[in-house]
Formats: sequence, structure tokens, C-alpha cells
Amino acid sequence: MTRLSAPIFHMGNTGYLQTEDSYTRPDPADGELMLSGPSVEVEEGHLPVRGDLAHIKLAGRYFVPHYAVPMPHIIKAGGARLLVSGKPDADEVCGIEAGTTFNVLDMAGSWSWGQIGEEGWVGHVATVELEAPAA
Repeated sequence: MTRLSAPIFHMGNTGYLQTEDSYTRPDPADGELMLSGPSVEVEEGHLPVRGDLAHIKLAGRYFVPHYAVPMPHIIKAGGARLLVSGKPDADEVCGIEAGTTFNVLDMAGSWSWGQIGEEGWVGHVATVELEAPAA
């Protein structure tokens, strides 16, 4: 049986979560599970993982205190800059075109940390440059 990475709740007029999506995980392996060594070092910008948080799809592969289910947002008209850190003067990783999906994993202050699409670059985007997708 496939387990969901998020609970299924029905709140008001919102729909139920899908039972099959990109965030579902296979059943755990049989037998004893344990860490076999130190966590794998990740090259910055390539995986949605940092010291305190990682994308839920990385659970079981990277050890961090918290895992997050991404909240898809859309880059507003005019595009956005993906930055290394949540500061206006931070180095730019790349530009993001308007209409691109940005999967938000964390919001702090006026910055959102996440990943471009499912496999893109990871970094910070100014939250004002994001909008929730149409329902």
C-alpha cells in the first residue's frame, strides 16, 4: 500500500489531496533500518535540502530535523531572480521566467526558499514575486 507524505483532510470547500502524486512514497523496506554513516554532503543548488529542512521526497536519503511538502507557486509577470540567500544583494543563481512553477519549502520574512519545478535550481525568491496557482 502506498503511503502519502501528507495527511488527507477535507476543510470546507477545498478538495481532498490526491492519493497519487509526486509526493507519495513507497512502503519502507523490510528489515532493520539504520544510518550507515554520515549524511551525504550535497553540492549547493542541486537538491532541495539544507541543514534544517529538506523536500519530503528526500526523507530516508538525507537526515535533517524537518521535511516539507512543497507549496507550488507561480512566478508573477516580469519574472524573478533566484538568489543564493534571502538578501536583496545576494548572488544570483539564475533568472526565472514569468509563469514558471516555484515549489516553496519555507517562507521567512519577505523571502521564500524552494526549488524551480521538480528538478530545477534551489534558492531564495522574494515572496512578493510569487502568487498561488489558480484553483
